[in-house]
Order: sequence, then structure tokens, then C-alpha cells
Amino acid sequence: MNILNPYLSVLVPCYRDEQGLEELHRRLTVVCEGLGCSYEIVLVEDGSPDRTWDAICRLAEKDSRIVGLQLSRNHGHQLAVTAGLAHVSGERVLIIDSDLQDPPELLPEMMRLMDDGADNVYGQRLSRKGVPLWKKWCYKTYYRLLSALAGCEIPPDTGDFRLISRRVVDLVNEMPEHHRFLRGMISWLGFKQVAVQYHRDARFAGESGYTLSKLFKIAVDGITSFSIKPLRFASILGFVFAGLCAVGIIYSVVGHYQGKTAVAGWTSLMAVILLVASLQFFVLGMIGEYIGRMFVEQKKRPLFIVGKIVNGSAIIKK
Repeated sequence: MNILNPYLSVLVPCYRDEQGLEELHRRLTVVCEGLGCSYEIVLVEDGSPDRTWDAICRLAEKDSRIVGLQLSRNHGHQLAVTAGLAHVSGERVLIIDSDLQDPPELLPEMMRLMDDGADNVYGQRLSRKGVPLWKKWCYKTYYRLLSALAGCEIPPDTGDFRLISRRVVDLVNEMPEHHRFLRGMISWLGFKQVAVQYHRDARFAGESGYTLSKLFKIAVDGITSFSIKPLRFASILGFVFAGLCAVGIIYSVVGHYQGKTAVAGWTSLMAVILLVASLQFFVLGMIGEYIGRMFVEQKKRPLFIVGKIVNGSAIIKK
């Protein structure tokens, strides 16, 4: 059976990671054994279409420190991490992806920083190997935009790779929102937060599960979960265009009484109509994002559903 009340929990969301789990386990084991404290490795299988769950079960049979969670379907990365946070037992929790882009060898340094009083030791990327230039530019732009809009300071170039204390875990577990942006939620809590800078490696195996649409969804969740400034921006746009319309009306009335006639051009007229219509749809879409989130939250459905738990050779069906 798994060690009761381990001091350290390593939380790993897994999706299409059948090929890389053996190497992940090897590197995590070397690092954790070197710390000299009790630990567990919680692997959360997020409805993966390959044989990732079978690989987790094989590892659990060999290592009693491994706990495997199989979600009932694909819930997405953020909810997979949320499910893991609800099941970890350690006083300190390392969140790390399974692709080995974030080096587990940074854990000893993170532990030392937490010994000095930090509650959130997060990894901050200096570079990204194997990432196209256009995607790097998108990441950089997004983090700057998020910092400008969010109501709390979210460090740039960071992900979910971090070591957090038990009180941070407990507070995150108490947060009920369905659309979760964990790095922002953890930053919002405050406490002492310290960065560990590193160069991010390319994926060890497989392909990234983050498609462009999924990255866009996370970006929208990050902004709408922490700021109402987009709604205020929409209001400002409304006032600006109302002012422009008023100026146009005054100009037309004055021109009429001065005997001036304006030649109505079809192109310019259509350009104005399309511009105003597009802005209206933009504002309505922005409002719809917030209303949609209110609709989802009011359902009060569970954030995730765990289908099976494996601990050693025992598989528990939920």
C-alpha cells in the first residue's frame, strides 16, 4: 500500500503519455529518493485515447508510492490537476507535467526555497526548446496582456510547474469555480511567492495535447476569470462611438443649414456599417463569455469525475 501521510506529493496530469511514463518515473524517483523524505507520486490519467492508464497500472504494481487516478473522460489539463489536488496527501505538492519539459531535478532547490518560508515556488521559463517562433510571440503577448488585465500579479512566462504548500492546496480546493486557471488562482492567494528560473526542454516523447483552440480557451479563461476590465473596455467603446455618432449628426445638421451637400458613397457607407456591426458582435460576444460562465457555475456540477483509483496492485472503482 502507499505510504500514509507522505511529506511530499508529486502531482502529474497525464494525457497521451504511454511512451514517456517510464522515464518520468525514473527521473522523479531519483530526485525524490535524494531528498530523504517520504513521498507519493499521483498520476492523473485524463481520458487519454492511448494506453496511458495501463502504463500507470504497471508502474503502480512496481512502486507502492504511486497512486493512479483515472478520470471518467477527458476533462482538460486544469481539471485534471484539480482532481489531483483533491487527492494528494503531502504537506508539499509539486505540480509537474508528464512530458519532461519541466525538469524534476529543480525540486531540491524548490524545497530549499520553501524551507526559507515560501508557499509558492514557481518555475519561470527563460527559453523554450522546440516551440515555433510564432507561438513564443503569442505566449509573450498573452502574459503581458494578462498582467495588465488581471486583478493580481501573475508572473510572466510561468505555467503550472510549481511547488506549493499544504495551506495553498487546501485553499485552492475550496475554490468552487469551474473555469479554472490554476496559476492565476494560486497567485491570487498571495503568501510568499518565489521564482526558479530555468530553460525549458523539448518534449521527451509524444506530441503536445495543446492545440491552438485549447490554448485559446485557456487564454480566455485566464482573462475572464480574473478581470472584468474587458466589460469596462466594451463600455468605453460604446461611449466613444456614441460620441463619434453625435459629432457626425451635428456635422450633418450644420452642413444642411449651410447649404452643403455631401455625396453619399456606397463604399464608405458600407465600411461604417460593417465596422459598427463588427464592434457590436465583439461586445456581445464578450458579454456572452461572462454570462456563459455564470450559467455553468449555477449548475453546480462536480468539477471532475474519477472512474478508478489504483494503489499498488489494487484498483478501486469509484
